[in-house]
Amino acid sequence: MDQPIPPGPGHNTPPDAVAAQVAREAARRRTFAIIAHPDAGKTTLTEKLLLRGGAIQLAGAVRAKGDRRRTRSDWMKIEQDRGISVATSVMTFERDNVVFNLLDTPGHEDFSEDTYRTLTAVDAAVMVLDAAKGIEAQTRKLFEVCRMRDIPIVTFINKMDRDGRDVFELLEEIEKTLALDVAPVAWPVGLGREFIGTYDLLRPSLHLMADGSQPLALSGLDDPRLDAAVPKNLVEGLREGAELATALSTFDEKAFLQGTMTPVYFGSALRDFGVGHLLDGLARYAPPPGSRAADLRVVEPEEPALTGFVFKIQANMDPNHRDRVAFLRICSGRLLKGMRLKQVRTGKAVPVNAPLFFFARDRQVAEEAFPGDVVGIANHGVLRIGDTLTEGEDINFRGVPSFAPEILRRVIIDDAMAAKKLNKALEQLTEEGVVQLFRPLDGAGVVVGVVGALQLDVLGARLAAEYSVKARFESTGFDLMRWVVTEDRIAEEKFRRTNSHDIAEDHDRNLVAFFTSDWRRKRAEEEHPALRFVELREQHGVEG
Repeated sequence: MDQPIPPGPGHNTPPDAVAAQVAREAARRRTFAIIAHPDAGKTTLTEKLLLRGGAIQLAGAVRAKGDRRRTRSDWMKIEQDRGISVATSVMTFERDNVVFNLLDTPGHEDFSEDTYRTLTAVDAAVMVLDAAKGIEAQTRKLFEVCRMRDIPIVTFINKMDRDGRDVFELLEEIEKTLALDVAPVAWPVGLGREFIGTYDLLRPSLHLMADGSQPLALSGLDDPRLDAAVPKNLVEGLREGAELATALSTFDEKAFLQGTMTPVYFGSALRDFGVGHLLDGLARYAPPPGSRAADLRVVEPEEPALTGFVFKIQANMDPNHRDRVAFLRICSGRLLKGMRLKQVRTGKAVPVNAPLFFFARDRQVAEEAFPGDVVGIANHGVLRIGDTLTEGEDINFRGVPSFAPEILRRVIIDDAMAAKKLNKALEQLTEEGVVQLFRPLDGAGVVVGVVGALQLDVLGARLAAEYSVKARFESTGFDLMRWVVTEDRIAEEKFRRTNSHDIAEDHDRNLVAFFTSDWRRKRAEEEHPALRFVELREQHGVEG
């Protein structure tokens, strides 16, 4: 039987007053992610956004106990060694009465699954493109995930101060490759070594790198002050390009919010130019938290009762404390420190005694939080990715995906005495979503599944560093895995009997099948028509 959830702190506040406060606070939230191909400048842009938002004093460092120390979003040692992002970080900061929740995502293609989950928790995305390279493979993959969820996308063309492609060529590539209407809201003044700033097309003004953050307000492209501020060899090209861009496409806020049009900004994250303009655009145009579909109804953000879902679990963010934190995206209501929430999957009460706001590895206790916010909840193996938390209502948010892994390996250890530690480590890392864990029903050793080879490196590094387990990985002989879905229990039992050496259960005890080739998968579909072999499973808190 479900445990009753006792009223939390602040429960005597009239519902109308809570709803009014929630609506006000939700309206000033902007929760977004940055998507980019590796090396497009995502990490640098993240740092400069935090710098602009006052979250850090120096890009790449904050002051702690009088000393400067590294607190980039890439905090894990393997990230520092390789210079890539392999874990999602959450950073909250406030600027001009707008609260920004920035969810930094892995940039390496092997870590798309964690990125996909993160994109279920945002209301908008910033797509960063290298001015010399344009649309790249990982950008296209991540864009398609945004498109599936109709996430509005703001485009930032980075590295404009380096030699790059023609601007109109870049805009045309976005339109043709992504089938997305483009609307420049700024236009570059010069290109490459001659790049000196941008002209704001929506609010006529000139932004020059040499002048810092102080734009020059203008009446339009014909303003004579433009001639005085821009070198003669650049001003004519600016006017021609800006007029043509305006004639080609006009920014339509409704189309942007529907995910069919992207406003385009230009700049150089490394030189901290165009970042403030981008941040202003996010505040002005990016949507606040909206309605969210659950299994039984649609949840509105201004509802007074709290709802939210877990999209990520991270262990050992602070190795000194061996902590485990569940990241909760709040969808409605007000979260107060000390609340007890219902874990819908189990019906159990989950105490939220010290919810956390994050800046990369730094954290502070959140006295309260609102729709759009992402808070950390101390987790001792109770919460899982996809869990819904409420103040008592039995609903489940949908859409947190789990993908069939592309690489399947057995974990081998030479020290048999470490087997218990290995099992515990794999359980915890599976709950985080670092790997997927499968237990063959014939009693063979456990199998781990990953999306890309780099995940195996991360798994090995974390096993050694956090659990003191030295492991290596061997081939299973299987090339792919699928979840087995059916309502026909007789057909399922027949499949179990005839394929006893090729089946396993995942962490949630869902049946999975291993195949040596895609041909074998197709053959199984023909032999067992009552079964479906699926490569995508939603984690929405319902036990398998």
